[in-house]
Amino acid sequence: MLPQAVKDRVFPLLQEIRLPLGTEVYASGQNAKYVYFPADCIVSILYVLLDGHTAEISVVGKEGVMGIAVFMGGESTPSQAIVQSAGLAYRLPAAELRRQFNDEPALRVLLLRYTQALITQMAQTAVCNRHHTIDQQLCRWLLLSLDRLPSNRLTMTQELIANMLGVRRETVTEAARKLQDLGAIRYKRGRITVLDRPLVEKRSCECYAVVKQETDRLAAYAKTL
Repeated sequence: MLPQAVKDRVFPLLQEIRLPLGTEVYASGQNAKYVYFPADCIVSILYVLLDGHTAEISVVGKEGVMGIAVFMGGESTPSQAIVQSAGLAYRLPAAELRRQFNDEPALRVLLLRYTQALITQMAQTAVCNRHHTIDQQLCRWLLLSLDRLPSNRLTMTQELIANMLGVRRETVTEAARKLQDLGAIRYKRGRITVLDRPLVEKRSCECYAVVKQETDRLAAYAKTL
């Protein structure tokens, strides 16, 4: 969405890196040295409690950027960023991102629009975790992940899914088995294949649609600026 002149200045500064599954991109309270633009990987933003339990508050993929604290002025956040689906990303030094944010209005608008979409996702996730069933949360999580991947396959252990949703692994096993029995997914050895996306959407709550509509709306609006 950036004008070509901005791309010509920013793109040569990007470094392509591979992010393996489970990589910690940011630790809680850590000052970010880089911002990351996922290409075909997905990063989960998690909140970690004192007892070690975690819960996912958002996911970031090809639509977004990891490290909004860099240009929002906070430098760090109390959350943790973990790669939930391995792949490629591009990173940019934090100091360079701040300079480009201040100097390039088009880039600034895009980053702020994305931040608004991310806040919507975080708020909706909080509502979903409080009011909807684990079955619905799993469907929402699957759909958000699919939107950020090039195929209908996810490589993900039940333990990692449980950490994302903040529940016991056995709870995830039961929810996944229900979807598999319905023919919506196939789960085997840490690989989830979505066989019937419309069915997964039907069994999800309204939270997925709210997040997707707002993300699409802000992306379309940014293109007109």
